[in-house]
Amino acid sequence: MEVFLPIAQVFVNPIEILLLSAIVGVLSGLFGVGGGFLMTPFLIFLGIPPAYAVANEANNILATSVSGSTTHYLKNTLDYKMGSMIVIGGVIGTSLGIYTFTYFKGIGKIDTVISLAYMYILAIIGTLMLVESLGEIDKAKRNVVVKKKLHVHYWIHGLPLRMRFPKSKLYESIFTPIIIGLLVGFIAAIMGIGGAFILVPAMIYIIKMPTKLVPGTSLFVTIFVSVVVTFLHSFNYGSIDLFLVLMLVVGSIIGVQVGQKLGERIDSSGLRALLAILLLIVGIAIAYDTFFAEKIMNGTAKATSSDLNFFSEFIIDFSKEMPFFYGLFTIMFAIILGVGAAFIRRFISNFRKKLLVKS
Repeated sequence: MEVFLPIAQVFVNPIEILLLSAIVGVLSGLFGVGGGFLMTPFLIFLGIPPAYAVANEANNILATSVSGSTTHYLKNTLDYKMGSMIVIGGVIGTSLGIYTFTYFKGIGKIDTVISLAYMYILAIIGTLMLVESLGEIDKAKRNVVVKKKLHVHYWIHGLPLRMRFPKSKLYESIFTPIIIGLLVGFIAAIMGIGGAFILVPAMIYIIKMPTKLVPGTSLFVTIFVSVVVTFLHSFNYGSIDLFLVLMLVVGSIIGVQVGQKLGERIDSSGLRALLAILLLIVGIAIAYDTFFAEKIMNGTAKATSSDLNFFSEFIIDFSKEMPFFYGLFTIMFAIILGVGAAFIRRFISNFRKKLLVKS
């Protein structure tokens, strides 16, 4: 069974999309990393053009980030002041990233740029994760305890204009979070990822935020970066497909919940090596697809009248005739799905607690 995506102009199997997004969601919930750097390549492998894969995965990340951030808001594990500084840099970085995206799209090289970016990023992340996880496994076997320095200072800590962040109990230059946000926003605009794989380590090791505040603040930042990325991609290129977003969001949110539950019960240190190997395999697959595989037009033919139902025609007309409002609508669509998922999860959790108390 295949459905036609009216904006991306390709046929996809909804079962494959739901299953892959759920699997990536499980990995995200299990290891605490964003799934964008896996899901976007998977969408490309399924025949969705890279420019559309980037934009729609960014909208998916917006929904899942809203869902997770709402949960942390209810638990009061967010540093809004620090997050706001990172968001400032993120907005600047996103604007630069969209400008770069537009340039390469104009000269017809954007698909190659996206593929190369993923190839290098996945190779670097996969290698670092593999080395780290194998080192942890080896130390655990030999019962080796490594004492880490409490404070490691880099050049970024010497920047001026320091500000107090009461929630995190830090006295830090405002340029530190802004520079980190700029890097995250630039990468998010080009690759359609949330940037958590950069943001989370940076907040822990460079900004030195309390660990309990890091996940919620990271999701808070990702919301605003994803909003800007989603709107600019939708307004400039009309590349957001609501049918695809709906499938991605449903699969991801379900997968994340399963992954978080599994993460509470199993030791994921050994599994990190498998995730690292998966990243390397995906990076190699992208390299092969970019440089060696024969390019085959996979379902990119124009739709016939039988392919377009009422909703498909409505989405196409809406995106072309009112791009500004279509961009706003895609953002609100993702936010509503994310908030709804968070409150449904909270309702189910409270209901289970009541059942346990009664029993």
